[in-house]
Amino acid sequence: MGAAIAAVGVAGVAYRRLAARGAEGNQVDDGRHALGWGEGVERPEPAVVRTPDGAQLAVWDLEGDGPDAPVVVLPHCWGCSHEIWLPVARRLREQGARVVLYDQRGHGASTRGTSPMTVETLAHDLTAVLDATDVRDVVLAGHSMGGMTIMSLATHRPDVLKDRAKATVLVATAATSLGSGSAQGARVANALVASRFVTLALQSKKGHVFVRGAFGENPVRAHMDLTRDLFGSCHGAVRGDFLLSMSTMDLLKGAATIAVPTTVMVGTRDTLTLPTKADQIVATVPGARLIALQNRGHMLPLEDPDAVTDEIVRAVKG
Repeated sequence: MGAAIAAVGVAGVAYRRLAARGAEGNQVDDGRHALGWGEGVERPEPAVVRTPDGAQLAVWDLEGDGPDAPVVVLPHCWGCSHEIWLPVARRLREQGARVVLYDQRGHGASTRGTSPMTVETLAHDLTAVLDATDVRDVVLAGHSMGGMTIMSLATHRPDVLKDRAKATVLVATAATSLGSGSAQGARVANALVASRFVTLALQSKKGHVFVRGAFGENPVRAHMDLTRDLFGSCHGAVRGDFLLSMSTMDLLKGAATIAVPTTVMVGTRDTLTLPTKADQIVATVPGARLIALQNRGHMLPLEDPDAVTDEIVRAVKG
């Protein structure tokens, strides 16, 4: 998720505006946008990867077709969990891929540990997951903060990226600061997004309204509900600390060293990590390709899992 969710502080205005433009999300789910692990399939128990600072990362390592199956690792977005990636993960598995999902520290079933909640820490967590699953020739596909995680890996653990990855897919993400760019603005946003008020607003009857801006044209209501539920259940301090880190990050130097094929995806209606942020990444990563999805917003793994899967499969076959 992007920093603009902090705008929940102007809830009254936002509610009126979004209601006027159809914030309920009336699109019928035709099955292509189904959530969860699949019909009749309960969530399997995750493995636990322990980091040096004591965090316990919940990891799902899903077998592919045979020992030589291609491997895709999917870091997820801010304030949510691996569940955002499940529509894509199901599609990848249908095509025979081994898929590794995990909850970022402080999110979902993963604990916080003692290290600071920063974008740099996420690079070390991804390293721990890659080491524990012992995967190589991996396609790393990250959504939003998950894409930042991959670019942070290139910045802080370039040896790991070089050793483990064959390609990267950066989905609805950014390499430089989100928000106003001012220290005062970052502190205000941090305090707001960490507040109990945000949690209560999201957990209210109309809580889905406050994540409507993360989606593009005509979203599926179930996707809004899932995003609302995950963001509302993420601890306020985790939300706030990571937002503060994202507000000051600069991953361009690391991104410029990425030497594997890279695809950058963005929705033309993404108001959280703007299309200009995707352009900046493409201009920085050597040979990067840009895929712009018309009328889609920030939550591309939910909004258009077919398109996202297609690009990951293209990276697998490349």
